[in-house]
Amino acid sequence: MTNGPSARRWFAAGQRDRYAGMLILAIGVGAIVLGWNYRFGSLSHMGSGFFPVCVGAALALLGIAIAARAGGASSRDDEPARPAAGTPSWRGWICVPGSIAAFVVLGKWGGLLPATFAITFIGALADQQNSLRAALSLALLMSLVAIVVFHWALQIQFPLLSWG
Repeated sequence: MTNGPSARRWFAAGQRDRYAGMLILAIGVGAIVLGWNYRFGSLSHMGSGFFPVCVGAALALLGIAIAARAGGASSRDDEPARPAAGTPSWRGWICVPGSIAAFVVLGKWGGLLPATFAITFIGALADQQNSLRAALSLALLMSLVAIVVFHWALQIQFPLLSWG
């Protein structure tokens, strides 16, 4: 391996992805181990350990996929330019907590639909490569998913729309 700047950049990016994949794998295995201590049940009669074990298994598989893909990366030249190290992305630092605050406020006084729209729209704006149109499309799609999954299928006790 050469010691040129592009080789170091590739190595650092590959190692970072590999470590991230291993961390996600460890969290998934931890969730499986802890969830296995509870009653698992079946798909029709789920126990308290069913959800943590299933989510842990999904995380473990995702971690394996991320770690495996990190070794196959040949070049990172197609990645967009990032801010210099140590320079915070203020847009992300403002949008992410702002989206969570908007979800809490709108969830309490507006219902599931406006809260889901707000958290998705504002959160999508945290990425500098997202346009307003892309954020709006994503927010509308996620609002539809929230209606179908949480309001219709799971029938959670969270009003779809409320006033005050």
